[in-house]
Amino acid sequence: MRRSAGSTVDMGVFGVSVGIAALFVLWGVLFAENLSAVASAALNFLIGSFGWVFILSTFGFLIFVVYLAFSRHGRVKLGADDDEPEFKTVSWVAMMFSVGMGIGLMFFGVAEPISHYAAPPHGLAKAETEGAALLAMEYSYFHWAFHPWAIYAVVGLALAYFTFRKGRKNLISSAFYPILGDKVDGPIGKGIDTLAIFATLFGTATSLGLGALQITGGLNFLTDAVPADSNAWAIGIIAFMTVAFILSAVSGIHRGIQWLSNVNMVLAVALVLFLFVVGPTVFVLNTFTESVGGYFANLVPMSFRTAAFGDAAWLASWTVFYWAWWISWTPFVGTFIARISRGRTIREFVLGVLVVPSLVTFVWFGVLGGSALNLELTGNPGIVDAVSESSTVALFATLGEFPLAGLMSLIAIVLVALFFISGADAGAVVMGMLSSRGALEPNRAVVVVWGTLAGATAAICLLANGLEGLQQAAIISAAPFVLVMIAMCYSLMKELRAEPGTAPERRTAPEPERAATRPPGVPAPQHMRSERDARER
Repeated sequence: MRRSAGSTVDMGVFGVSVGIAALFVLWGVLFAENLSAVASAALNFLIGSFGWVFILSTFGFLIFVVYLAFSRHGRVKLGADDDEPEFKTVSWVAMMFSVGMGIGLMFFGVAEPISHYAAPPHGLAKAETEGAALLAMEYSYFHWAFHPWAIYAVVGLALAYFTFRKGRKNLISSAFYPILGDKVDGPIGKGIDTLAIFATLFGTATSLGLGALQITGGLNFLTDAVPADSNAWAIGIIAFMTVAFILSAVSGIHRGIQWLSNVNMVLAVALVLFLFVVGPTVFVLNTFTESVGGYFANLVPMSFRTAAFGDAAWLASWTVFYWAWWISWTPFVGTFIARISRGRTIREFVLGVLVVPSLVTFVWFGVLGGSALNLELTGNPGIVDAVSESSTVALFATLGEFPLAGLMSLIAIVLVALFFISGADAGAVVMGMLSSRGALEPNRAVVVVWGTLAGATAAICLLANGLEGLQQAAIISAAPFVLVMIAMCYSLMKELRAEPGTAPERRTAPEPERAATRPPGVPAPQHMRSERDARER
């Protein structure tokens, strides 16, 4: 693939972003305790005053993308009318899943259901009972299925539409052209892109930190030579893996990320099939069926539950953290999904992004979480105790109760490592895009800089406050970006209403009026050019 003509680095966005990120790393190195105190105070303020914003907006994003998929806008193609998808559907889904959630599912696949089983959300069940187990599965689905993928779909859809159909730059700011006009090329647009870079940086750092902690926990399970929850080991792993994902990132999407994503999916399927076969198969099937039904039955009540009459500490640690984490990931996951989705219709995009990964999530938690819960419910306690000591060993403690524990634990560590590399790989590439005027193939040196800073930020967050420090970074970085996403929905809807063939009252608008919505120098998309040629003939 040839480099984009706009591959020149935007020194304003790049310089400011790198400078502030470097200052954050320096702050953490020199004043770790002060950084931890400031982050804790900021987090308490955001959760106490604006937690409801995350709750309402996330459900709103789900309703918005579902509406677009089944409305008349669903047939609009993300690209020219004759564009075909660049990637096969299997690879498209694999890359989406690896970048969007892979490492998180490895970390929380057992840890979350067991945590909710031991301490049921909002006191809705008695701890360590069958009712608590069912509730645990429902909330695990709630946090990992439709809602997070709807968040990703909003940004991914907006960017794919404005980049491939409207011919604008592959930048977050480009989605605001219907609102801001030419101002998207000025300080306001650059500010939006800079904000997106910081959300991406801290979202990526959170994932890297979780992955490093889990790899450390897995190595501790396999050998006592590695201490559990060792920040020193975790930081060493971050350093090693940072080099690995930078090498993958500079190799390009078609080679690095696509290959890693396909390998990830094969190993993940193997792990799930193994547990399904050797584990409590009938229990898993029954749990899967009942908990998915309970999830759909309680989807709306769960979506609106706040801390007003519930457990504020639990909500902050779980639901609000998740919604903020997903939002902090949207600039890079959304940009990446947009990058690989050219040629698909809006309906195909939404259904692919929303439904397929959610089905995989149901199966993943059903098998891993269901197997762990069965161990506890059938009188083989130990998983709850392991999670209470360290959530990083939850998966390995479960695998230890089944045959081939050592081999499967090693496969799990390899999976975490590959998800680590593919997710961070995409994050570095996207930060390179955002600081290179939307180049689809950013300069390699820029990608290396962002990859290095992502690894350093993850290490600093771990040193500042461990796992809690990673959660704080995700929520704080996502707080302003949720407002950007709300405005993005309005901007996308405004442009879609002017789409030829979707709004009859606008079909006869003269060509100059429609062309005025495009930046100077950007050619009309193919579907507009073909309409104009037909009228001239």
